[in-house]
Amino acid sequence: MENKKIIKQFKLAAELMELHDENPFKIRSYTNAVGALELVEDPLEGMSQAQLEEIQGVGKGIAAKIVEINEKGSFAELDQMLQVTPPGVVEMLRIKGIGPKKVRNLWKELRAETVEELLEACEQDRVSKLKGFGAKTQENIKQALLFTQQNRGKLLYAEGELMAEQLLQSIKAALPEAQVELVGDMRRRMEIVTSLQFILATDAPVQAQQTFQSITELDEDVKASGPFAWRGSHSESGTPVEVKLVPVARFANEVLLHSAAPEHLAQPFTSTTNLLTVVREQDYASEADIYKSAGMAYIEPELREGTNELELALQNKLPQLLELSDLKGILHNHSTYSDGAHTLEQMATYCRDMGYQYLGISDHSKTASYAGGLREGDVLRQQREIDELNKKLAPFKIFKGIESDILGDGSLDYDRDILQTFDFIVASIHSSLNMDEKKATARLITAIENPYTTMLGHPTGRLLLRREGYPINHKMVIDACAANNVIIEINSNPWRLDLDWRYVQYALEKGVMLSINPDAHHTNGYDDMKYGVLVGRKGGLTKDMTFNAKPVEEVEKYFKERKEKVK
Repeated sequence: MENKKIIKQFKLAAELMELHDENPFKIRSYTNAVGALELVEDPLEGMSQAQLEEIQGVGKGIAAKIVEINEKGSFAELDQMLQVTPPGVVEMLRIKGIGPKKVRNLWKELRAETVEELLEACEQDRVSKLKGFGAKTQENIKQALLFTQQNRGKLLYAEGELMAEQLLQSIKAALPEAQVELVGDMRRRMEIVTSLQFILATDAPVQAQQTFQSITELDEDVKASGPFAWRGSHSESGTPVEVKLVPVARFANEVLLHSAAPEHLAQPFTSTTNLLTVVREQDYASEADIYKSAGMAYIEPELREGTNELELALQNKLPQLLELSDLKGILHNHSTYSDGAHTLEQMATYCRDMGYQYLGISDHSKTASYAGGLREGDVLRQQREIDELNKKLAPFKIFKGIESDILGDGSLDYDRDILQTFDFIVASIHSSLNMDEKKATARLITAIENPYTTMLGHPTGRLLLRREGYPINHKMVIDACAANNVIIEINSNPWRLDLDWRYVQYALEKGVMLSINPDAHHTNGYDDMKYGVLVGRKGGLTKDMTFNAKPVEEVEKYFKERKEKVK
């Protein structure tokens, strides 16, 4: 079992213990174990009891439970707690903004055992009357529940990626002679995935469907399936799966039809013709042939959204999209100075060993006390360590940064004498998220206009499938960044992917540079860079307009010249 899945079980166990009012010391032992396990780079699966006990922060009891998880998929204590906890109450633990203690009150005092019953209690104004809640908390819970309902059954792209690839390989193994392609949300690189869709070319659909019975990852929905479409779900996750069975001659046509937004297919490119018409006219050997027949350059699936891609393809002016290999450095990262899992040196050497030229360290600022935000003395201490590490690791470079909280009035989190010590500053909102669009936009613009702001971090603060972002006027914010020469990050964390790809094109039109930032709190967070690249590509981002595609010399020169202009 993957480390993150093992850690997830211990996190859940700690929450359930708190929910059931267990001994605080026991709860702490589990939360401490989670912190220790998050630092482990090697796979926990396959480690012996003795090896696990050698991990700092992991005692005999936790080690034994890890062995049990690896053998049985879970451990007895967790299973026992789940048996006495209604599934709906477990689901309530995922509600953003309320912890296990509050969930216990909702469960015991309101007798709410499902999220539906809790939503009903909110609508009847019963939650606000509980001690420690109030009308504002009740409304927040209600909105979180409605948001969860709307997104039930959906996946992050990153969650669907491995599942889709494994399923694709299983289908190919079961039908090695058949052509099969992943299509739909996954192929278009949508940030949220509603189902896994495949096109399979076969002139024997009945036999193909029979072969699916041997694929253990699939559970068929017989009623929903038909002679030319297998429908069901992924057996482990429950994610909907559809495999369309098409004639071999129609394979390329069907792949394109299911790998593009309706707007892409329906948008006319002459007075009488659209791509839907072209696809229906005849059978093609490849998607490239379809575009060629329409007089266009080939359009990558992630661009097929019905914006301006057809016009560019007709003029042979499609952008050369950013590649992960174009990136030269990693900006916006955290260390143990704030809430990161690894030391500054560990973060730097890991980044260097991945082949990057530089690291931008940007721990949390002092207002983020919940995340170990840096006081002024901590800032200076970290900067001295960076100076020493830069001597030790040269020519690799660590840039001195901070993720400065944008305060309620739009100001940054330090006085000028500290702000001027940084090479770069990522300005982000982390508090007072319940703003209307006017207030949120004004708050961001005030921060953008601060001469010390180098980069705007995760512009809407959203957490996909968990929390809506605060509403902002994207165009006004981007215009402000253009006017003040502020870079906008594409936060690559799969839960964020913010700046949204839908606004990348506008940013590029305004000449605003974008930076692919992982917001890494662990060395494995660097791997999320690929998701930021996918977001950028979907919006038409090129290497030239990506800030961290610049080599270290250019980045150093940029930061230095920008600082000199402030003095």
